[in-house]
Amino acid sequence: MCYLERFDIDLKALTDEVTPLSWELDDKFFESLEDVQVQGGSLHVSGSIRKATGFYELQLHTDGTVRIPCDRCLDMMDQPIAADLRLVVKLGSEYSEDDDIITVDENEGVFHAAWFIYESIALAVPIQHVHQPGDCNDAMMRVLEEHSTARSSDADAQEIDPRWQKLRELNIKD
Repeated sequence: MCYLERFDIDLKALTDEVTPLSWELDDKFFESLEDVQVQGGSLHVSGSIRKATGFYELQLHTDGTVRIPCDRCLDMMDQPIAADLRLVVKLGSEYSEDDDIITVDENEGVFHAAWFIYESIALAVPIQHVHQPGDCNDAMMRVLEEHSTARSSDADAQEIDPRWQKLRELNIKD
């Protein structure tokens, strides 16, 4: 059995109107998915799937931490995550995804939730993710500082265009 099969929901087998769902995600979950940005983590997914006439409503909440590289020093860091996922799933003649409505082939009747869970986690990762001040890799921060200093001293060494200098002088007079 593939590790990700535990995130499959057999829609035809659902008998209750509301079925609770719960999964624990660890590094193995992220390793099982190919080409993912999140390297690992420890998360809890809980929620339910509600059976209605003609469709199923899936609501999940994910909470925990993921392991991602720091944008500043490239060392791995723990990033707290909280994400909500709401999808409407229905049975149809073939698989399709339209906005938040997923159509599952009625012959198969199984909704594969793993990738949708991952996408909700990935979207919850902040655009910029850096360690707390002082937690970054010291060696990398020294190299970064050296390059930043070299770049700023190069910019200072360049002569300023005389037109910009005149504008600066006007700005100073005000």
